[in-house]
Amino acid sequence: MPDPSPAEPSYPPTASGMNRRQMVAALLPLFAGVAPARAQTELTDLARIRASGVLKVALYKDNPPFSDGPVTDLQGLDVALANALARQMNLKLSLLPFDAGENMGDDLRNMVWRGHYLGYGPADVMLQVPVDKYLMQQNRQVMVLAPYMRQTLVLMHDTRRIADVGAPEDLKGFPLAAERGAGAASSLMGYGGGLLRTQVSFYNTGTLAAQAVLDGKAAAAYVTRAQAEAVLSRAEPRPGQFRFARLALSGLPDNGWPVGMAIKSAHQELGKALELALQALRDSGELLKIFQQHGMTLTAP
Repeated sequence: MPDPSPAEPSYPPTASGMNRRQMVAALLPLFAGVAPARAQTELTDLARIRASGVLKVALYKDNPPFSDGPVTDLQGLDVALANALARQMNLKLSLLPFDAGENMGDDLRNMVWRGHYLGYGPADVMLQVPVDKYLMQQNRQVMVLAPYMRQTLVLMHDTRRIADVGAPEDLKGFPLAAERGAGAASSLMGYGGGLLRTQVSFYNTGTLAAQAVLDGKAAAAYVTRAQAEAVLSRAEPRPGQFRFARLALSGLPDNGWPVGMAIKSAHQELGKALELALQALRDSGELLKIFQQHGMTLTAP
């Protein structure tokens, strides 16, 4: 009986000779080392910003007294606040001025979570955003946080023409001013079935509407307190010549609305850093100084 063939020597398998299971088994240790290495190189939202050294802040164009003027030399309260926030976070500031869209949802999409279809944006944070639950529910891609002021509506009136205002009916027969497209203008026009409609003149901004009162073109302007205060701070009226009154008009919040910042909802670390920076500005008195320098009252949000 012939002897059986001698056993062939055993060699380590080559890549070409491996079956699927052998190949996977051989590569698993390599794959296991790749994931942690990749995770270590991926930066968080805040780490990415710190690595760049720049905080990109979106601001509205033509929005006095918050951000107005040439895009290369924007001025206003929000510009000063953006500078202070970047400095507090040890970052340089890059402003992204933009034109307001049809609604706040458009602005949040273009400047916060996706970017404009023309390639502009998004920014790291956008200022002058209402802190509103409904707005956040309708725009879940963003988080609105860090309120830094409260917007309220006032009737700024010339006491030489209207001594006192207790109700909208007291404005009957007087020329009035309002900001074109603003909710305040719509409520003023619609009051009492159009009682004051023919008396209202529209201006491109609330500050221009307030200026119309100073110039004698209107007896009163229905604008935000910030707009009225900013205009008065640049004028020198005699004491008591211009006063603020509250108007109870339907569709408008009685106590105004808080204004804050918007970021991508996933950027939790950036949100915490912005809140800490704002609190530091508040505690040091710098936030108050910024408001005072722009002729505005720092109101509790």
